[in-house]
Amino acid sequence: MAGSTHPVTNQVPPLVGYDVFSADRALSAAVERHLEPALREEVLGELSALGRTSGSAQVQEWGAQANENPPRLRTHDRYGHRVDEVEFHPAWHRLLGKGVSAGLTAAWGRPAGHLRRAAAFVVWTQVEAGNGCPLSMTHAAVPALRAEADLAAEWEPRLTSMVYDRELRPAHLKAGALFGMGMTEKQGGSDVRANTTSAQPLAEDGTYELTGHKWFCSAPMSDGFLVLAQAPGGLTCFLVPRVLADGTRNVFLIQRLKDKLGNRSNASAEVEFDGTWARRVGEEGRGVRTIIEMVAATRLDCVLGSAGLMRQAVAQAVHHCAYREAFGGKLVDKPLMRNVLADLALESEAATTLALRLAAAYDDGGEQERALLRIAVPAAKYWVTKRCPSVAVEAAECLGGNGYVEESGMPRLVRESPLNSIWEGAGNVQALDVLRALQREPGALDAYLREVGQARGADHRLDAAIKNLLTELADLEGVEGRARRLAERLALVLQGSLLVRFAPPQVADAFCAARLGGDGGAAFGTLPHTLDLASVVERARPVS
Repeated sequence: MAGSTHPVTNQVPPLVGYDVFSADRALSAAVERHLEPALREEVLGELSALGRTSGSAQVQEWGAQANENPPRLRTHDRYGHRVDEVEFHPAWHRLLGKGVSAGLTAAWGRPAGHLRRAAAFVVWTQVEAGNGCPLSMTHAAVPALRAEADLAAEWEPRLTSMVYDRELRPAHLKAGALFGMGMTEKQGGSDVRANTTSAQPLAEDGTYELTGHKWFCSAPMSDGFLVLAQAPGGLTCFLVPRVLADGTRNVFLIQRLKDKLGNRSNASAEVEFDGTWARRVGEEGRGVRTIIEMVAATRLDCVLGSAGLMRQAVAQAVHHCAYREAFGGKLVDKPLMRNVLADLALESEAATTLALRLAAAYDDGGEQERALLRIAVPAAKYWVTKRCPSVAVEAAECLGGNGYVEESGMPRLVRESPLNSIWEGAGNVQALDVLRALQREPGALDAYLREVGQARGADHRLDAAIKNLLTELADLEGVEGRARRLAERLALVLQGSLLVRFAPPQVADAFCAARLGGDGGAAFGTLPHTLDLASVVERARPVS
């Protein structure tokens, strides 16, 4: 019996039982924009089904369980035999199985595959971001493996399968397979050319024996890994299968799992190679060039993942404020809270719109689109992932003290929010990659300018921002110290141009005023009060 002194009033119902995809107007509009009309019914139906699954109470509970029960390393069995296995909570396997069956590793062979996968990745990230790691690595391994036609023919059907097979056994006996990656070592970090893992050729052509370590190995229970090692001809990319064709375990010694700030449901490991069998991928000495195809795809997933985290944070904040009453009315109707929510919604919509535009460029595959990706992916990875922590923290504050309590789910979003900025090349790596594209690939800048130029004349603040950007780009000598500034401006101008072309006028107006026109402050909630902020907030409200 409830105590008479504690009637429960003015509490917000949980955000559950809704279609995560259809309730996201920015995401659904972006998918429709880039989709061939003949595919619209199929793809929107598929994404809406995933959206309903993601918004269900059952699947949200799985996400909470996977986060609360992190993986455990089991190095030996009861008899002392080395097994090097990672044990996961059943909820992890349920989530990973749903992700695979939803096509999150199947982009490469489907019509509009990258667009539909990107939208699904944004949706699925909002359930539990940890299982996005093996899904991302598996998806991204495909273009790297294509450097060797025989390896691609052998592995690609397994990696793009929509069947999740968790058992460790020879890959040729499995209906589907997952991949991980091992690049960095303790002495080098992002400087992979300092790697010391050695690769000695074996008698069979293209096979090697690896000896060394990896400081960060993603998804250590995967069926195979792409790793870098020093072969006689220089730094080279290799495929390391977890289980060999004869059924014996390859030498893959898991030393420990990382105890991470967030991303708790996902295993990240330190591993040792000691006579580990591997197949060469690409030519000796061209390891970075080979594996960079994988890295580029995972970097786009960092943008997509951050867009998903921001969307969930904003959805929770708007939902809370639409129900919670204070000082005589709904929080969402209070001018200052409305300003905060609108500012957060702008950041979320700009991230989603940019991320889906880049995914559509992958599907197009033309020379112009590939050139755009070369500069836009690192710029977007730099900027969007940098904005994610600020959005998550501010959104949690919208819930007040409730947002600091684990049951709200907001602390999990806050802990997860810095990850995508750090992994797959941290901020400085992305900014310097933008510089390389500017200095070595003039076609990349041409493609970028053509893209943003499509919005010229539609907003004077955007026009001025493009002009200022061109001035900054006119002199690239000694530019390394301002590489972050350039990456930021490139991303913001591209976001502004996309919103001016495709978003509702009130969204584009607010973004250009605050992000390009200088009429916004350093904190969220500092938009000009004269803008139509109520419409911006209503667009972000998660109502299917």
